[in-house]
Amino acid sequence: MKKTIYLVRHCKAVGQEPGALLTDEGEKQAKQLAGFFQDKEIQHIISSPFTRAIKSIEPTADSLSLGIEIEDRLAERVLSTEDLPDWMERLKESFQDLGMKLSGGESGMEATERGMAVLSLASDCSILVTHGNLLGLMLKQIDETYGFEEWKNLSNPDVYQIEIEGDAFQITRIWE
Repeated sequence: MKKTIYLVRHCKAVGQEPGALLTDEGEKQAKQLAGFFQDKEIQHIISSPFTRAIKSIEPTADSLSLGIEIEDRLAERVLSTEDLPDWMERLKESFQDLGMKLSGGESGMEATERGMAVLSLASDCSILVTHGNLLGLMLKQIDETYGFEEWKNLSNPDVYQIEIEGDAFQITRIWE
C-alpha cells in the first residue's frame, strides 16, 4: 500500500525559542499553506509542540476541519545548550557525523530516529510539521545525498512530499 506524507517546515517566525510567534509574513504564508493543501485529501495533521509550527498549520487544519495532534518528537533538534559562536560550522559537521553530540545537545542520529519514528507511524495522507534541522536530517535518512547544503536551501515554509511503498521512499520538494 502506498502512503503519502507531507513534511512541512514552519513559516517565518520572530525567533527560535519554543514560544516564538509567526511574523506578519509568516501568518500570510500559513494562509498560503492552507490553500496549497486544500485539494490534497489530507486526513491527519501532526505538529511539533513549538508555537511557530502549530501557527503555521492552524489555517490548514481549520480549512480542512481537522484537529492538530501535537507530537514532541517533531520538536526542533537542540544542537547544544552552550552558546556556539561557530554554530553553523558545528551544524555542518553534525550532518557529516551523525553521532556527534555537543554539550547538552542531541546527536543527528538521535534526532533522526525520533523524527523517523513519527514518519513511520503517520497514516496515509498526513502532514507532519517540524523545523529545518530535523526536517533536513529526516530527508538525509531517506536520501543519503541530502546534506548540509540542501538544508541551507530550505525555505520558510517548505514542503516535501514523501511517497512510501513498502521500504521504498520517494522525495519530491513541492513548495515553490
